[in-house]
Amino acid sequence: MTTTTPGTAQVELAIGGMTCASCAARIEKKLNRMDGVEATVNYATEKAKVTFDADIAVADLIATVEATGYTAQEPTPPKAAESGDGPSDEEKADEELRPLKQRLITAVALAVPTILMAMVPALQFAYWQWLSLTLAAPVVVYAAWPFHKAAWTNAKHGAATMDTLISVGTIAAFLWSLWALFFGTAGTPGMTHPFEFTIARTDGAGNIYLEAAAGVTAFILAGRYFEARSKRKAGAALKALMQLGAKEVTVLKGGREVTVPTAELQVGDRFLVRPGEKIATDGTVVEGSSAVDASMLTGESVPVEVSVGDSVTGATLNAGGRLVVEATRVGSDTQLARMAKLVEDAQNGKAAAQRLADKISAVFVPVVIALALGTLGFWLGTGQGLTAAFTAAVAVLIIACPCALGLATPTALMVGTGRGAQLGILIKGPEVLETTRKVDTIVLDKTGTVTTGRMTLIKVHTAAGTDETDVLRLAGALEHSSEHPIAQAVATGAAARVGALPTPEDFANIPGLGVQGVVDGHAVLVGREKLLQEWAMELTPSLKAAKDAAETAGKTAIAVAWDGEARAVLEVADAVKETSAEAIRRLRALGLTPILLTGDNKAVAEAVAAEVGIDEVIAEVMPQDKVDVVKRLQGEGRSVAMVGDGVNDAAALAQADLGLAMGTGTDAAIEAGDLTLVRGDLRAAADAIRLSRKTLGTIRSNLFWAFAYNVAALPLAAAGLLNPMIAGAAMAFSSVFVVGNSLRLRGFQAADK
Repeated sequence: MTTTTPGTAQVELAIGGMTCASCAARIEKKLNRMDGVEATVNYATEKAKVTFDADIAVADLIATVEATGYTAQEPTPPKAAESGDGPSDEEKADEELRPLKQRLITAVALAVPTILMAMVPALQFAYWQWLSLTLAAPVVVYAAWPFHKAAWTNAKHGAATMDTLISVGTIAAFLWSLWALFFGTAGTPGMTHPFEFTIARTDGAGNIYLEAAAGVTAFILAGRYFEARSKRKAGAALKALMQLGAKEVTVLKGGREVTVPTAELQVGDRFLVRPGEKIATDGTVVEGSSAVDASMLTGESVPVEVSVGDSVTGATLNAGGRLVVEATRVGSDTQLARMAKLVEDAQNGKAAAQRLADKISAVFVPVVIALALGTLGFWLGTGQGLTAAFTAAVAVLIIACPCALGLATPTALMVGTGRGAQLGILIKGPEVLETTRKVDTIVLDKTGTVTTGRMTLIKVHTAAGTDETDVLRLAGALEHSSEHPIAQAVATGAAARVGALPTPEDFANIPGLGVQGVVDGHAVLVGREKLLQEWAMELTPSLKAAKDAAETAGKTAIAVAWDGEARAVLEVADAVKETSAEAIRRLRALGLTPILLTGDNKAVAEAVAAEVGIDEVIAEVMPQDKVDVVKRLQGEGRSVAMVGDGVNDAAALAQADLGLAMGTGTDAAIEAGDLTLVRGDLRAAADAIRLSRKTLGTIRSNLFWAFAYNVAALPLAAAGLLNPMIAGAAMAFSSVFVVGNSLRLRGFQAADK
């Protein structure tokens, strides 16, 4: 529990027992009815974020949730969870999924033969109906138990959801089948369900509906299972963020180097960071100098030179020399931990998408139950007899049982996500699809999203009489011996253009300035202009102009000299991906306004934006500022999509209405996003939005036809004219239609195919 403004406190409760988005809405409504309480409940993460007056006890909040029919508890403190006592989060998730998986396997194994016997007359042997009962009973009683339990909980609180409809429909079908088998004529040896498409009044004594009860249970359990599996990853963004930090650190104690777990670091401790190691925590450099790659945290594409007195951030990479750092912030105070909190707050604050089926069910279920009771009363009142009255009433409940409805979302989602995976687009769940339809603004990170995220040799400017090949051979050979990321970019670019590079006869690194050495008998300098000036060398006017132009455009300019004379200027920058400009055009065609958002400096950002065709640029922002920018855009009434690849984007991805993570990026970004673009190609963002919108359209048309079938058939059922084979055929047709409609998504093509 944390204190916020004076007199208020905030707590996060773990909620159990929710089965659909309307459950979250009900809990939220109950909590918000309490005086001095403001709550947000997220169905996906199964958490409630509650701000309340200090005079209210947390126990009262938990009691309110429990009175609503659900469970609530304060989450386990992180240290206790990590101590090794008790099962891990992964094991808990597996334990929660196991019963659902067992019920699904049971339902599918027993429902398939039940449906086949009911629908294929050739399989209806003398006592087939009794075998159907034997197979269907465990499905309705055991496999469908979660639906019955949820329906009972809903009923106690005067509510109705999809669970109510499923439970009432399957129980009605099963109980009527029991009556027909034991007290009617359905149990007679040799009874069959012939295909007779006639509308005639019947007493129902010879009809069984076991296949409807078993089939609906199996279909909807499958949807729930796949949904539950996707929900398991709700907290993975936070885990991925925390795993980015160094696990162990070398602390300097009394002149000795001692390796300890990072969690044991205290403020004021001095620790060693060798080249290639991650910096353990936020601190200040007290010894040494180096280049630090902070791109994953800040978005700054160029490594930052640090020396004594400079601040460094935990989880960034020491790309150059040896550093000794004094810890200034540890544990939950570090920038990495604060970013994890930003991601968590953004995830929990995101309004859970209400399933369309649940919305309709809230009205549809009470109407169906009222219609069934009205039908029963009408037929009894007109003296048609108890059997005929119950036949008509139960037929209403059976025809309302959502067989096609259970298939509508899972099949479209399965085909749509499967096709997406083939195209390098991973969609996390049905809630994601609803957002893509409304998105009108797309915010793009620069480094690794619009650009490659790697420093690249862009251009070589030579002095008069100097050959470019000579520049690349000599500068590339010297830079090849340096560990600095910019030096490696020069070496890689030189090797790609001129082939094998010679080995320097002498080499020295000058911290903060560059490198010097002897290559092929030439005394070579490569680095900042200041390095050449220290050797009394000046850039020629043309080279000076090239250097200034490069730096104005946000690129890094490297001076090259040998044998006492300035020879060239090399331009190094984070290169724009070849496909980015085309991707921006496609996003605009989808009605989206692109905005470039980056932690890099303004000159670099504006140069990249101009190259790819983006008009609006927001640069030099820290991770928490990225979240604020997204919130500001949302506050202006925009529906915001965010594309990013770094840890610095994770919180903004979670805050955005739609988060698209580049699959070539960090795990934290991927887990915080709603869609993952495996290819790392920005054009996939446009394809992802197109596919998501198409999949959502398919789900909506599926739901329409599923309900249209129910609504059209209900009057026949109420009139007592519903022949079971017409009901079975209509139900089968609606299911086949839904599946066929969903399969059309397999033909979706990426725009560049």
